Amino acid sequence: MNKQILEITNRIIERSKATRSAYLAKIDAAKSETVHRASLSCGNLAHGFAACGKEDKNTLKGVNHSDIAIVSAYNDMLSAHQPYETYPEIIKAAVKETGGIAQFAGGVPAMCDGVTQGQPGMDLSLMSRDVIAMSTAVGLSHNMFDGALMLGICDKIVPGLLIASMTFGHLPTVFVPAGPMPSGLPNKEKARVRQSYAKGEVGEEELLEAESASYHSAGTCTFFGTANSNQLVVEVMGLHLPGASFIAPNTPLREELTKAAARQATRLTQQSGNYQPIGRMIDERSIVNAIVALLATGGSTNLTMHIIAFAKAAGIIINFQDFNDISDAVPLLTRIYPNGHADINQFQEAGGMALLFKELIAAGLVHEDVETICGKGLSKYTQKPVLDEAGQLKWVDSVDVSGDPEVITTVSKPFKEDGGMKVLKGNLGISVLKTSSLREGSTIVEAPAVVFEDQHELQTAFDAGELEKDFVAVVRFQGPKARGMPELHKLTPPLGVLQDKGFKVALVTDGRMSGASGKVPAAIHLCPEALDGGLIAKVQTGDIVSVNGETGQLILKVDEAELAKRETAKFQVNGHHQGMGRELFGFMRRNLSSADTGACSLFDNED
Repeated sequence: MNKQILEITNRIIERSKATRSAYLAKIDAAKSETVHRASLSCGNLAHGFAACGKEDKNTLKGVNHSDIAIVSAYNDMLSAHQPYETYPEIIKAAVKETGGIAQFAGGVPAMCDGVTQGQPGMDLSLMSRDVIAMSTAVGLSHNMFDGALMLGICDKIVPGLLIASMTFGHLPTVFVPAGPMPSGLPNKEKARVRQSYAKGEVGEEELLEAESASYHSAGTCTFFGTANSNQLVVEVMGLHLPGASFIAPNTPLREELTKAAARQATRLTQQSGNYQPIGRMIDERSIVNAIVALLATGGSTNLTMHIIAFAKAAGIIINFQDFNDISDAVPLLTRIYPNGHADINQFQEAGGMALLFKELIAAGLVHEDVETICGKGLSKYTQKPVLDEAGQLKWVDSVDVSGDPEVITTVSKPFKEDGGMKVLKGNLGISVLKTSSLREGSTIVEAPAVVFEDQHELQTAFDAGELEKDFVAVVRFQGPKARGMPELHKLTPPLGVLQDKGFKVALVTDGRMSGASGKVPAAIHLCPEALDGGLIAKVQTGDIVSVNGETGQLILKVDEAELAKRETAKFQVNGHHQGMGRELFGFMRRNLSSADTGACSLFDNED
C-alpha cells in the first residue's frame, strides 16, 4: 500500500472515531433480524401492499422474502435519466425471479446544470442535492424495505442518493447506472464554437447546431464532468456491478446488467444470510479509494464538496486538505475532456474502469481489501462484463495494456505526477484549484483584480472590450448562503478567449465552476464566502491578487492596515432570491454550511 495514502487513511480514521462509532451504533439499532415490514401493524402493512396484485400480497404477508425499494430520478426531459423509464418493470421482474418483491418507493427530482447554466434555476442546483436526499428518506421511511436500488446519474442526484443511502445505512443498497450517450460532436470542437460565439464570429444558429450535435440522444453527456465522475466514484466504492458505469443505454448488455443489479440487491439482505448493509460496507478506506480514483482521472471539482457531504452522512470526516494530500500522492492516468480530447466512450474503449482498477491496485494506490456489493476485494472490478453467445451475462479478464495510451496511461508513465487538484490557502481563505487541465505556464497568475458581483457583469464587461488585459476576475456573493452556490460555467468562454489572446487571466470566486471547466485557472469554493465574513468582500478593483497553483497560495496583496479601514461590501439581493422557485429555498440557503464542510444543510442542527 502506498505509504502516503495509508497515512492519510489512518488520520481520517482517527479523526472520525467518535462520529463513525456513533453512526455504526445508529444503523445497528435500525436493522432487523427479520423483514422490516414485520414491525408494522396489520393496518400499516395493508396500506403498504394495497396496490399490489394477489401474488405479491401473499409474498409480502410472509417474513421469508425481501422487499426491495426502487428510488429513481427518472424524467424524460433530461437525456441521462430518460433511460430509467423502463427500469422499474425490468427490476421488478428480476427480483421476482429470486422470490422477492420490488416496489417503487419514490421518485426524486433531477435537474440538469447544462440546462440551467447562467439561468435563475442554477441557484437551486446545489440545494437540489439535499432535496434529493430528503425525498429519498421520505420514500424509505415507510420501513417496508429490506434493501434498495438507487437509479441516478448526474451532478447532484447521485450525491443526494448517497447521503440518503448512508442515512439508511442499515439497508443493503445497489446503485444502477444508465450509461453515456453515443459520441457526437467532439468536445474540443464544441468548445471552439462556444468561444467563436463569445467573440461574435458565429451566431446563435451555428451555436445551437453545435450544441445539438454534442448533446444529441439519450444517455449521459460524454465529457468527464460531474455526472461521469459520479459514476466512476460509485463504481470505485463498490456500489455498481463491475464495469457497469459506462455501458451505453438501450443495449442488451445494459439491460442484463440492470437485471443482475436487481438480483444482487436481494443477495445482500438479512434474509439472504449474506447481510451487507451499505453503512458498514462503505468505510474510511472506501472513501479514500473514491478520492484517489477521482484525482487519478482528473474528475470534477464538484465532488470535493459531495464526497465530504456523503462521507459525513456515514460518520466519516473529510476535508479539503485530504484531497490536496491525496492529489500529491496520486499520478494523473487519464486524459478525458476537459482534461484531454477524448470522451468517456473513448475511455471505455481504451480499457475503461477495469484497466484503471488494475493500475491503481498494482501501484498500491487503493485499498483493495474493501467490501463491495460483490463481496470482499476490488479484484473483481478488474474484469469487464460481456454477453456470451447465448446472451448470458458474464465477466471476463480485461486488457492489461491501454488501447489508447493517449487516453489511459500507466502509473510508471503518468500524464502528470500528481492528481491535478491543489488546495490554495492565504489571507483570502481556502479554495480549490483544478490544475490537471491547465496549460503549461498558466498555473501562476498575479494581476490586478476586477471585481464582479454577478457572472453576467463579467460578460457585459467582456462585450464592451474592458477586459483586454491581465487580470484576476473576482466574482463574489456566489457562495452557499448568498446564492446557493451556482456554477459559473458561462464564464469559461469569455475568459478562454482572453487567455487565447495571450492575457494572463484567472478567476477567484466563492461560487462553483462546472465539472467541465478547467482551461482557465480558477480558485473556486472559496471559504469563508463573502456573506460569511470572507475577505473577498473587501477586495477592490485594482488590488493585486496572486493565484499560485505551484505553492498553493491565494493572497490579496493589500496592506493589513488598509484592509482594516475598508468597508465590507454588502450583498445586494437584487431579486436573486425570487423567481424560478428560489423563494421557497430561503430556509435551506440560510443553513448551508461552508463549501469545505460539504455545503450541506442537513447536518448542522442534528441531535
